Amino acid sequence: MRRVIFNQKGGVGKSTITCNLAAISANKGHKTLVIDLDIQCNTTQYLLGDKVANADQTLVHFFKSSLGLELFGGGKEGLENLIHESPYPNLHVLPAHPDLEALQSRLDSRYKIFKLKEALEKLDGYDYIYMDTPPILNFYSQSALIAADKCLIPFDCDTFARDALYTLLNSVSEVKADHNQDLKIEGIVVNQYQKQANLPKQLVDELINEGHPVLESKISPSVKVRESHSQNSPLIHMAPNHKLTDEFVSLFQEIHS
Repeated sequence: MRRVIFNQKGGVGKSTITCNLAAISANKGHKTLVIDLDIQCNTTQYLLGDKVANADQTLVHFFKSSLGLELFGGGKEGLENLIHESPYPNLHVLPAHPDLEALQSRLDSRYKIFKLKEALEKLDGYDYIYMDTPPILNFYSQSALIAADKCLIPFDCDTFARDALYTLLNSVSEVKADHNQDLKIEGIVVNQYQKQANLPKQLVDELINEGHPVLESKISPSVKVRESHSQNSPLIHMAPNHKLTDEFVSLFQEIHS
């Protein structure tokens, strides 16, 4: 199962949701891979800390090889040699690197948009693959949408996020129609949800009434997220009994039910 977490709006919790769902998956005994396609490298930093510094140990090497700029593993453009073990059992990471930005126009112009999908179809041994994407519909986010089976959409509760959501849904529909007919929008994950406030409830109710697939599990705001980031430790490991961890576990169970 390949799942992409995507939103064209920044600051909605993509990396946090990606890493914590993947960590829960691994903690339950599933061999899990996280792919970071965002040049900001937040997911890579969250799960690996400062372990990755060399671009040749990241997705940069894979995409360079697809352009014929570098070859490794006997000339194969595979992913196996670029996957890093995290400190947590069953959890592996394919890191991003800022050098991805410089490759984007060349990859786009030479239509390498299916390379990630092709490589993942040859990659064996993983029960679940989670892909974190940049907050824009660019070459890397499109590659992930084409390679994915399912798409999760984080949504933070404000009016701007709702307006951006409609554009996002159209973008996903276009990718589905043009490149990946099997892609399914799995659901909208409501993040930073304050259930005592009127506006978040109003916005969520509007989305539900409009027929959008809002998931029942919601993620509350908490300083624990920042603590988790600073310690490079997903919540299931850093604070297994915390309310926020329970919310992520509930979300994991809902999308796997």
